Amino acid sequence: GVQPQYIVALWGIETSYGNNTGGFSVIQALATLAHDGRRSSFFRKELMNALKIIDAGHISARAMKGSWAGAMGQNQFMPSSFNAYAVDGNGDGKRDIWGSLPDVFASSANYLAKSGWREGERWGRAVRLPAGFSKSLEGLKVKKSIAEWSRLGVMLPSGAPLPYAEMQASIVAPDGLKGPTYIVYNNYRTIMRWNKSTYFATSVGHLADAIAQ
Repeated sequence: GVQPQYIVALWGIETSYGNNTGGFSVIQALATLAHDGRRSSFFRKELMNALKIIDAGHISARAMKGSWAGAMGQNQFMPSSFNAYAVDGNGDGKRDIWGSLPDVFASSANYLAKSGWREGERWGRAVRLPAGFSKSLEGLKVKKSIAEWSRLGVMLPSGAPLPYAEMQASIVAPDGLKGPTYIVYNNYRTIMRWNKSTYFATSVGHLADAIAQ
């Protein structure tokens, strides 16, 4: 139920479509961070999860490469995310997010689907805010219906009214109210389960829209 343009957008943003997956040994990176002290408990758990992946035969320790922080494969899953969401997309008995595109794409889709993705809905869209729009209304903590946002003067960049839909939405302005502003829906929040940055989620949305055109 996840539209393919979002899966491709995540793939593109995370690793430039599989071209830059990181060259660090995941085991060495996680062992170092587990000893570091700042987030040692988190990385110790990730190290144990990585060892379970190797023990299950999905990949060898030598081939388990990733980022300096232990994110792995073409979709940059942490080991805990791999164990929770990675799937065998090509039916070979392994969950290979390093070398198997069917596994990469199926795993990304599974992550989004299990994180609350709503089939057929978009991430959001650019909007124009009315003069004097209160900063207290910006942010994901504020949810209103699209009809309510319309009554408050939020419109499309062209000045046309917002398309009607029975959806709750928020207004986000990653660079502040003087920068680009967006009305965002449930699937935007789901993308932020992947990465908690509004810059990241907005970039995924824009790239997905461009891919779909």
